[in-house]
Amino acid sequence: MTLFDPIPWVFYDVGSKRFWVHYGLVILGFLLSVITAIVQWKSPAPYGKHQSQENSWGFMIPQRLSHILSDGLPGIVLFLLVFFLFGSVRGYANYVFLAIFVGHYFHRGLIHPLIMRYRSAYVPLGIALGGMFPNCLYHFINADFISSATYSWNYYYDPRFILGLLLFIIGFVINRWADWKLRSLRSMDSYVEGSQEYLIPYGCLYELVSCPNYLGEFIQWIGWSIATWSLAGVVWCLFTAATFFPRSRHNHLWYKQQFELYPPDRKALIPWLF
Repeated sequence: MTLFDPIPWVFYDVGSKRFWVHYGLVILGFLLSVITAIVQWKSPAPYGKHQSQENSWGFMIPQRLSHILSDGLPGIVLFLLVFFLFGSVRGYANYVFLAIFVGHYFHRGLIHPLIMRYRSAYVPLGIALGGMFPNCLYHFINADFISSATYSWNYYYDPRFILGLLLFIIGFVINRWADWKLRSLRSMDSYVEGSQEYLIPYGCLYELVSCPNYLGEFIQWIGWSIATWSLAGVVWCLFTAATFFPRSRHNHLWYKQQFELYPPDRKALIPWLF
């Protein structure tokens, strides 16, 4: 392999059992993305702003536990198990991908649910399971790929690797900042967990879109798909889009309905476009 190869890695032999299992799951992941986009565009998942007794999915569990189950277990435990027990390649690129993926979910699946000030202390169990099962599928696919693909020895020079990592870092910073901004609205002096009071966030990207937290994470997974240069990364990015675009649209409409003076020029997710 040389620099700028169209395919910068060697993966399972074409036609082998593991080849068909991997790409069969990729196809399943693509179909699930389409179904998710259709379902969520029609009706938002019942948590956060959209939670009510009428659309609840099962009995209630603590929201902190829900995030740990849906994000922490697949993104940390499953990913590490697949990488070290199922995979066989141990190059520098593989370890870089492992570090940024697990690093994201260490924050998303453990730190974030422990420090976030939630408006709703409890969510339906179905929300946790509805997040955990798709995450298990997509995280298995991606862990399988990055632990089994042999990248070019000089891949760290490749524009795809550099651009992808840069986008991932930029998206991570945006996502963390946006979540911090939401958390800061719920000051310790006035915050009571379970309170349904909402405020309009302002500042930086919140002047342009209603959901910069989703925008940041979406940029992360665009970066991931570019850096890994894999269908596993692409199908995971598509699934996040199938979630973030409908969710941001519903959140944006909710803000406009709740606040008469909500900034009219804001978009839902993509500045100036959507």
